[in-house]
Amino acid sequence: MAGLKRAFPSYNLGMMEKKSTSHVHRTSNLDFRLMAFEFRLRDLFRPRKEVLREVGLRAGFRVLDYGCGPGSYVAIAAGLVGDQGKVYALDAHPLAIRMVENLKARRHLRNVDTILSDRETALPDGSLDVVLLYDILHDLGDPAGVMGELQRVLKPDGVLSVSDHHLEEDEIVAKVTGDGIFKLLRKGARTLTFGK
Repeated sequence: MAGLKRAFPSYNLGMMEKKSTSHVHRTSNLDFRLMAFEFRLRDLFRPRKEVLREVGLRAGFRVLDYGCGPGSYVAIAAGLVGDQGKVYALDAHPLAIRMVENLKARRHLRNVDTILSDRETALPDGSLDVVLLYDILHDLGDPAGVMGELQRVLKPDGVLSVSDHHLEEDEIVAKVTGDGIFKLLRKGARTLTFGK
């Protein structure tokens, strides 16, 4: 999401909305569509299901895809958590939310809700089993604020799964653990897993 540079207010395009005072970087719709196309090509060579296998999603889990973009992980995660589970897809870009809403309608994903926000989730404290933070950490305008929000919504035994090809592994670990609210639990082939 390289061009996301201006602050903007959140608008409700999905099922949930949470306004935030933090700054978010915003890209044009054209740039966002190009990024979505690039992700589709990437997914041909590195299927997202392989990435999610490292997380260990199970039926009944409540999952947040933070910075969901066009929804590369949403349908797969929704299938893995099943009807008893829930996937929340959060993004600051209105086009991302529209794309996920379209995916949700096309695939009849009744266990997916969207959240348009630049930081806050509006989810209850300790309500999530897993947060996915993929390819967005490098672009966060307020990483400490985001980490605080993610820590708040994760269950005590919940995990934060992080991957960002824009950053080196030590940069990811430093950004996530810098405030001391997360600790590195394990390194996978494609992701790093953190706990509270």
